[in-house]
Amino acid sequence: MRGFIRIFLILVLLSSAWAGTSGQKPNPDYDSTLVRKLGADERGMKMYVLVILRTGPNNVPAGARRDSLFRGHFSNMDRLAEAGKLVLAGPFDTNESSWRGLFIFNVPTVEEAKELVKTDPTVKERIFEVDFYRWYGSAAISEYMPYDKKLKKSL
Repeated sequence: MRGFIRIFLILVLLSSAWAGTSGQKPNPDYDSTLVRKLGADERGMKMYVLVILRTGPNNVPAGARRDSLFRGHFSNMDRLAEAGKLVLAGPFDTNESSWRGLFIFNVPTVEEAKELVKTDPTVKERIFEVDFYRWYGSAAISEYMPYDKKLKKSL
């Protein structure tokens, strides 16, 4: 009986060791330097702050003032992207939720994202209201913005 238990325990240990490694293959493209640069975890992901821009209470009519506010909005996004804080942004199509656009900020806290959003003239003017969410996504999305400028035919 002892021999059987000993063999059984050896088989259990061997199968546990095999099971622990069988589902995971080393990634031949793994780049530890890039992982550190982007702040990725073992899954290649990290936390961001997602901001949803919704239609706000202040409807500024078309004209010079509105144009100026939106020039400031786009200029502010460019500045934040250059600083590495804004990693993704874009508008939504018409929808029932009054969602107008989104920002994804490469910052650790909602509080820091709130400070960044305060610099947007369309938010200050309450053309947009904002909601903040911590969001877990691929660390590689921070590499998107440098390519964005290369895709625009005019600035």
